[in-house]
Amino acid sequence: MSTGPTHAMSGLALWAGVTALADTHALGQLSPKTWVVGATLCSGAALLPDIDHPKSTVANTFGAVSRGISAVFSGISGFLYRLTHTKRDGKREGTHRAFTHTVVFAVLAGLITTAIAQTGNDTAIGILMFFFAALAVRGLMHVKSSRMDALVIAGASLLLTVACWAWAGDQPTNPAAFGVAVMLGCVAHFLGDAITEQGCPMLWPVPLAGQTWYPIAPPKAMRMTTGGKVEMALVGPALTIAAVVLSSVVLYRIGAAPWIAQLDLPPEIMAWINP
Repeated sequence: MSTGPTHAMSGLALWAGVTALADTHALGQLSPKTWVVGATLCSGAALLPDIDHPKSTVANTFGAVSRGISAVFSGISGFLYRLTHTKRDGKREGTHRAFTHTVVFAVLAGLITTAIAQTGNDTAIGILMFFFAALAVRGLMHVKSSRMDALVIAGASLLLTVACWAWAGDQPTNPAAFGVAVMLGCVAHFLGDAITEQGCPMLWPVPLAGQTWYPIAPPKAMRMTTGGKVEMALVGPALTIAAVVLSSVVLYRIGAAPWIAQLDLPPEIMAWINP
């Protein structure tokens, strides 16, 4: 897997990039509240697939509670692997990078998120934001969990959620956009894992080369080691810069960052920022 900060930044960068490119379509017509909540959901969802690993960042977000949920998903992943693997897939120990690392899981997670958000209840959306903010904060901490981590993360996530609601007020929200955000976050995770040494079986159960759990990955020369120099010195910083720049562009377009107009930017850049 990639490290937690890289996953979280990849989710934010993908959400910002997609909404920047979709500014003339339905996904681009978002209220500031919808965009910020979606950004939080996408950043957190970029950690979500690792819920199948009991020692992962996300499995330790809420202490014993999240570890219990991780055990459930670990069991589901192991069952589905044993049920659908082929001889070419082989037998393996552990359940990491199985069901929760597939497009099927991403779609289900997105649909469930949309269903929750479609209740029209701000409380439900607030709970979603709190949960995914916690995953994002947990990922950005990039340290092994301690007994106090769950309380710190819960407190930080609650503050983020309350601050968003105080800032956004009664702005309209788009439940479908929240589902898309979670799907994109999961996809960002898959792509991040795909460029590591193990690859990612994201296209399960489609058989490829006789394997239903075929690890999608680029040629070995293009893969990186988790936490290695390429990720920490190149990929991570590049994703962070992309996330900040693209987020600023989208926030300006939806009226939440008017200060950008005061910057002395070249006309060509302003023409792209404000098409």
